This record gives sequence, structure tokens and C-alpha cells, in this order.
Amino acid sequence: MLNFIVYMDIGEYISEEIGKKLIPNIGSFLTQFLALVFLILMVFIFGYKRIKKMIKARQDYVENNINEAANKNKEATVNLNQANEALLASKKEAENIILEAQKKAKVEQERIVEQTKAEIIKMKEDAQNDIVRSQEEALESIRKEMVSVALDASSELLKRNVNSDDNEKLVDDFIRGIDA
Repeated sequence: MLNFIVYMDIGEYISEEIGKKLIPNIGSFLTQFLALVFLILMVFIFGYKRIKKMIKARQDYVENNINEAANKNKEATVNLNQANEALLASKKEAENIILEAQKKAKVEQERIVEQTKAEIIKMKEDAQNDIVRSQEEALESIRKEMVSVALDASSELLKRNVNSDDNEKLVDDFIRGIDA
């Protein structure tokens, strides 16, 4: 056999040896090949459909989660916008309430100032009336005193007793003389 190897080409020898070892028997090879094809077909028929269903279910689950997250994100954005609008409306309403309160306070202040001014004017008028009345009373008191003094002086001058009609006439004449 060694002679056979020498005369053969080494490349042929290697391919022939590998072929014998890989495919020792054609019948056995075909049986194993057919069994492999049968197993692949069985896995494909029974396993592929189930795996494909599981992959499809997982894909649907992930898509639903993504869609649900997107919808929740949109809803959150809408809620945030509504909350911001409500906050702005509340701020505007608060500003309006403050402005209205300031206006009312200013009106009330002006009313109180006007009322105080009116009271001051009334108090001045009352004080002036009291002054005028006091002056008139003082003048009347002075007149009476002067009349009394004049009567006393005239009584002494005349040394006679003057009746009340004469007294009133003398007093009126005397007062007219003072007023003039």
C-alpha cells in the first residue's frame, strides 16, 4: 500500500480519505440526511408556528406598551397644558381681585376723606356759629351792663326814681346810640 501512496498524488489521497471518513456508507448517509430533513420539517411545522406566535405576541405586547406610553405622554402633556392654563387663569383672577380691592380701598379712602372734610367744615361752621353767638351774648351782656351802669348813673344824676317804661325808653335810646 505504501507503493500505492507513492504513485498517487497526495491531493487525491487526502480527498479520498476525507471522503471515506465523511461518507463511509451512502445508505447510512442518506438515512441520516433524510432523518435530519424530517427533524427540521417537524421542528418547522410544530415549533416554528408556536415560536412565531410567541414572537408575534411579544411584538404586539411591546407595541401596545409603546402606544400606551405615547398616549399617556400625550395625555400628560394635555393635562400639563390645562394645569398651566388654570394656573394662569388663577393668577389673572388673583390680580383682578387685588386690583378690585385696591380700587375699593381707594374709593373708601376718598369717601372717608370727603366725610372728614365735611365734618371739619361742619365743625368750623359750628365753631363760627358759637363764636358769633358768644359775641352776640357778650355784646348783649355788655349792653345790659352798660344799661345798668347808665341807669345807675342817670338815677344818681336825676335823683329821682324812673319808672320801667322810662327805663326801657332810655335804654333803647342809649343802645341805638351805641349801635350807630
